[in-house]
Amino acid sequence: MKQVVLVTGSASGLGNVIAEHFAKLGQQVILSASTLAKAEAAIAKSPNGHNMVPLKLDIAVEADFHNAVASIEQQFGRLDVLINNATVTKATPVLEITAADFDWVTQVNQRGTFQACQILGKYMASKGTGRIVNMASLAGQNGGTATGAHYAATKGAIVTLTKIFAREFAAKGVTVNAIAPGPMESPIVHSVVSDEKMDQFIQNIPVKALGSMEFIAETCALLASGSAGFVTGATWDINGGIYMR
Repeated sequence: MKQVVLVTGSASGLGNVIAEHFAKLGQQVILSASTLAKAEAAIAKSPNGHNMVPLKLDIAVEADFHNAVASIEQQFGRLDVLINNATVTKATPVLEITAADFDWVTQVNQRGTFQACQILGKYMASKGTGRIVNMASLAGQNGGTATGAHYAATKGAIVTLTKIFAREFAAKGVTVNAIAPGPMESPIVHSVVSDEKMDQFIQNIPVKALGSMEFIAETCALLASGSAGFVTGATWDINGGIYMR
């Protein structure tokens, strides 16, 4: 039976790679974005669009989560997998972060992940089964290097929220795990690190290479599998050896 998979922030970037991976596996993917037009445009360009449906889900808006539950229940009657990928990335120097900037990043990254786990996770638990994968970050573990303090702080909070919801849902058939990627071969990394600094940036990674977004997607699929029921509350480090524990 096809899994019903919701990937937040999946119109572009890492989220789109994850959505495409699940769709290629033959799963039913709900591709969500902050506007319906963005989601529809991404599906229109996808070679796997026949396995996708669009959803308007702005994770900064609480009502969108409740609307998502109603839409998913009407269309599919269940949600098997939730990939909390949507995020906003900022690289503002710490002494230049305004209160408004800090609040906005916190609202999107931290509160958005919290409400996704709370509202969608509760729905999954009501069905007695589910897999949640939260996208944390190396920045939330080592304080960040190329990213802003507000971004790093929210990603650290996601690691903690993963443990909280894993404990809450453990006896209800829903696992909750996190993936903490280091620097990936991705548009967002290239937007934060200039071409002039990229060679030195890569030399500072022990394996001397950027990570693969496709491997992140494969890891999401592994954690979303039916056989992954004994893994919960864990953060999977995929960072090229930058952070070891």
